[in-house]
Amino acid sequence: MHPAFSVIFFTTMSGAGYGLLALLGLGGYFQMLPADNALFGGVAIGLALVLVTAGLLSSTFHLGHPERAWRAMSQWRTSWLSREGLCAVLTYLPALAMAWGWVMEKELSGYFGVMGLITAALSLLTIFTTSMIYASLKPIQAWHNGWVPAAYVVLGLMTGLVLLTALMAWFGVWTDSIVLAALFAVVLAAMVKLFYWQSIFNQEPKSTIESATGLGQYGKVSQVQSPHSHENYLLKEMGFQIGRKHARKLRRIAIINAFVLPLLLLLVALVDADFRTLAVSLAVLTMALGVITERWLFFAEAKHTVALYYGR
Repeated sequence: MHPAFSVIFFTTMSGAGYGLLALLGLGGYFQMLPADNALFGGVAIGLALVLVTAGLLSSTFHLGHPERAWRAMSQWRTSWLSREGLCAVLTYLPALAMAWGWVMEKELSGYFGVMGLITAALSLLTIFTTSMIYASLKPIQAWHNGWVPAAYVVLGLMTGLVLLTALMAWFGVWTDSIVLAALFAVVLAAMVKLFYWQSIFNQEPKSTIESATGLGQYGKVSQVQSPHSHENYLLKEMGFQIGRKHARKLRRIAIINAFVLPLLLLLVALVDADFRTLAVSLAVLTMALGVITERWLFFAEAKHTVALYYGR
């Protein structure tokens, strides 16, 4: 599939934003974050909402008529895209209520704690519905498997946790338990992503030229000539090709930057307070590069079944 920048930006930014929102909601509800630090709470929630909003706005650029994007939410009974839109919008309400309690009331218990818990639930549900937009597409075999929702949710939590550790270092509200959770999330996300790659490389194709034509009983089928002499929309959007060597190189970049370097930098921040702020800041930067690379590969390595018509 064609890796459109708008969709890559949307899934990475909104995933990190909703992951951070979920953690802020849970951390507030379970009294793991400083309710009396209004500046920290305001900046943290503000950053999460900026990431979410930027991601959602960028997603409309991939539409033919962005001004009609609101209509997509009317099909929530049958469409994962519609469900995602509704969850994304609804999350703003409890998130803003939590922000009011944290910044204005300096309170995260009671009503405001419940708002934080609802924020966390809706944030995770939004990430899940985003993943199901892709996992529900049967013609794209690389996406139609259970590792896709797992990877989206775990990567969202991982990016959110790394961002949260950076915020804690910047505002001097360091908590070792949250950093340990971030380390665990990085390891878990790496394992899930490796299992996903293994699954798509080892799976047998469900559709082949032989099965599509019904001529498999007579042996191997091959095309005499291509149905088109030039690139067309289907080839550009659904038959995108990437070289194996190029893909392997990008996977190494994704693994090193999204998982290995953040893991090492978080360990440095955990054991050495002098380099804590620098280490977590670098962890955020390397993680961003790695996750963007991972998401580009997620689209580039997926092929629609229609590509068989063109011999791909």
